[in-house]
Amino acid sequence: MKASKTLTKNLQSVLVDLIELHVQGKQAHWNIVGTNFRDLHLQLDEIVDSAREFADVTAERMRALQASPDGRTGTVSSTTSLPQFPEDLVDTAEAVDLVVERLDSTVATMRRVHDQVDEEDPTTADLLHGFIAALEQYAWMVGTENMKAGSTKTVSAHSKSQVKG
Repeated sequence: MKASKTLTKNLQSVLVDLIELHVQGKQAHWNIVGTNFRDLHLQLDEIVDSAREFADVTAERMRALQASPDGRTGTVSSTTSLPQFPEDLVDTAEAVDLVVERLDSTVATMRRVHDQVDEEDPTTADLLHGFIAALEQYAWMVGTENMKAGSTKTVSAHSKSQVKG
């Protein structure tokens, strides 16, 4: 089977978000400070490892479908849907929100392209299912760091600073 232009474009959008998630995960990993540093530091390694693996699987699937993946830094930075991660040190509570936002954004890209991918290639759609399940689990696990007991809503770093202030 040879991927259509639409399938190639859709998989390319997934690929760049996964590559960017990996890079931003390392940026967070190196620059978080504060409460529960070690736990978040280790969780970020897990996310980074998964994002790298999922990007590789996506790129190799594209090649199997005779499409050419483009993981060049210029392509990734100009086409990712993820917002840029802050440059300096980031408090762990804020980092939790930032990481969850990036996980959610990556999943949103996968969900946005899923139906078109499934229509053309159900096998590739199955890969996306696994990626979505794993990334949503990471978002849940990381996001609970800012959750209060008895509530289903997370407390963002911004609202925590207002409570302290």
